[in-house]
Amino acid sequence: MSTITADNRAHAPGTLAAGEPRGPLPKRLTADRIGVYAFLIITAIFFLIPLWVMVVTSLKTMPEIRDGLLFNWPRELTFDPWIKAWSAACTGIECRGLQPGFLNSVKITLLSVPISIVIAMINGYALSFWKYKSADFLFGVLMFGAFVPYQVVVYPMIIGMGRIGLFGTLTGIVLVHTAFGMPILTLLFRNFFTALPAELFKAARVDGAGFWQVFFQIMLPMSLPIAVVALILQVTGIWNDFLFGLVFGGRENSPMTVQLNNIVQTTTGTREYNVNMAATIITGLVPLFVYFVSGKWFVRGIAAGAIKG
Repeated sequence: MSTITADNRAHAPGTLAAGEPRGPLPKRLTADRIGVYAFLIITAIFFLIPLWVMVVTSLKTMPEIRDGLLFNWPRELTFDPWIKAWSAACTGIECRGLQPGFLNSVKITLLSVPISIVIAMINGYALSFWKYKSADFLFGVLMFGAFVPYQVVVYPMIIGMGRIGLFGTLTGIVLVHTAFGMPILTLLFRNFFTALPAELFKAARVDGAGFWQVFFQIMLPMSLPIAVVALILQVTGIWNDFLFGLVFGGRENSPMTVQLNNIVQTTTGTREYNVNMAATIITGLVPLFVYFVSGKWFVRGIAAGAIKG
């Protein structure tokens, strides 16, 4: 008869390691599980009800909306509000809908996100393994910038960017988003790299690898999870931004959120709630898509070191 001990079984191939959960999953409902399920269901309903109202309102005609039946499915289904919100709604003196703002938001996001992530990744790497004199002090100053309200520095930035000719330009708003995303992104990458085994860095240095060799050949391939976290944070933050787009974008570079505000706040003529709801949903589709596609990577990145250090 075999006399394999519990410890040996824990380390045998195909068996569970020590400390891992064992046994079948519970099949009967307990009070704790019922409470958890009830909480999740109530929370889901709490967040889904406003979305349901927005969707059904965007598919109704204005006479039906005036009936006041917010939760009812449309009696006469129409997609005209969506078409008007995209291409014909008035955002001031122009009536081109959200389409120009969408293109501007795409340009701003595609330029700002990779620039800010690359710079923050290099900053985090340098602060983790190549600490220079006063590195901790500079990192503290950078973190302090994350807690300064945006409204405090908007006016000085307007003056400074106006003097160098970048105010109201695409380059200017890209620089603004890059600068304001730097503190939190640097923190994420620094904590991630700090959690990696230092032996990897030391072995590379012994083999003669320099700053960029270690970065591109070792650190960069390992930083995919945290890079996805940074990507989600930047895409959603920049896409949903209103203040910087309104102040620094200028008329030619107004992002989608500014166009949405102009549509919703229009005070002339009839207030078309179905068009407003459709425009709001269209504006939020990109962040929603990003979360659905890369949500599991976000969780992996957090677990891999986004909140360590």
